[in-house]
Amino acid sequence: MTRRSIDIEIPDLTGRRAVVTGGSDGIGLRIATRLAAAGAELVLPVRNPAKGEAAASVIRAAAPDARVQIATLDLSSLASVAALGESLLSDGRPIHLLVNNAGVMTPPDRQTTADGFELQFGTNHLGHFALVGHLLPLLRAGQARVTSQVSVAANQGAINWNDLAWERSYNGGRAYSQSKIAFGMFGLELDRRSAAHGWGITSNLSHPGVAPTNLLAARPELGRSRDTVGVRVIRWASARGILLGTPETAALPALYAATSSDARARRLYGPKGPGHLGGAPAEQPLYSRLRSEADAARIWRLSEELTGVAFPDASVSRSTAS
Repeated sequence: MTRRSIDIEIPDLTGRRAVVTGGSDGIGLRIATRLAAAGAELVLPVRNPAKGEAAASVIRAAAPDARVQIATLDLSSLASVAALGESLLSDGRPIHLLVNNAGVMTPPDRQTTADGFELQFGTNHLGHFALVGHLLPLLRAGQARVTSQVSVAANQGAINWNDLAWERSYNGGRAYSQSKIAFGMFGLELDRRSAAHGWGITSNLSHPGVAPTNLLAARPELGRSRDTVGVRVIRWASARGILLGTPETAALPALYAATSSDARARRLYGPKGPGHLGGAPAEQPLYSRLRSEADAARIWRLSEELTGVAFPDASVSRSTAS
């Protein structure tokens, strides 16, 4: 079966600085490559420096003039997140685009972050929450657009308010859904608070649909020694053009949400094909789990308490503005 080519146009990003988490492989690498090819100066925070350098080589092969800076970031460690924030703040250069793309998915057994949080909630949500908090002055200085990558899983399950850490009864799939629901509510609340406090940031959401990535592949560090049945089925269907996307098309919703002049704040963008599993990017109805502003404010307060990262209301300082 021949798959119809799907792509979008990325505007000229010359003079703009972009940060992409999870950009060393998969969908994130494709997002980073397209941003760099459009002229953005790219900051690629990665957990594995060797993997980061390999990704930078891939990006430069596709875009020889690309400017790529590798930085160290482990989203499962609040100390690592703070260290990256301190490094970029000391550099003092405004950030214009932030794509929160990194994530982990369904370790077979409950694991915790360096700070004791359930791994998926701590990495997918709290790590990114803290990162945005630390980078807030630079995001404000760049009047940034922040795009946070959720998942079709954010349309399932619920926040386990009585046991956020899943200590009593762990379910990897439900914990993953919780992390993406919390993360999605954070992305929407970020825009509401920016509008209320004059931060000058816009924030929206994207999801990649379903495509073959390493999220469900063998990940020994997560306790998964072999590929899951799910990822094998996804690869088979994707290769044959059956409903699902490819890593290339799965990158398009985040790229559209982060760069298009038509993409709006506080909206969700994903594939428009059947079941929103694959296809060209388009605005989609906001998932029901993400619509409660009261729940979003609650998860924001809890996240500030858990991470120790507070978002000030003061105006951006002149020293970081440009």
